[in-house]
Amino acid sequence: MSASVLVADDDPNIVLSLEFLMKRAGYRVRVARDGDEVLAAMEAEIPDLVLLDLMMPKRSGYDVCHVIRGNPAWKHVRVVMLTAKGQAVERAKGMALGADDYITKPFSNREVVGRIRRVLEPGAGAATPGAPAAE
Repeated sequence: MSASVLVADDDPNIVLSLEFLMKRAGYRVRVARDGDEVLAAMEAEIPDLVLLDLMMPKRSGYDVCHVIRGNPAWKHVRVVMLTAKGQAVERAKGMALGADDYITKPFSNREVVGRIRRVLEPGAGAATPGAPAAE
């Protein structure tokens, strides 16, 4: 079964582009357009990865990431933040909240797909938050 990706962004053009890219890469895709929709979608079906915009209505991506990391049932979910905020302090804040990666807009299609694959590939890069270290 293919991995599932929840695309969370309020910009319809970006949602359309990311949804197409993720489906073409073989992932099952669902979409949320604000922070509350992200959490509701996760309650309905836990994704393998959330591609999370930082600036969304109702709840920011930072707040959503904090809620995800605070829920023991969601600790295995990978979070990749996607934002126009490319400053080092913004990236550090996202990573401190538990994001697995941080991609700045504008982005290349190849970059997004490659980084999602690396995050979802078992044993690639950093350990899954909350998971025991590999021996």
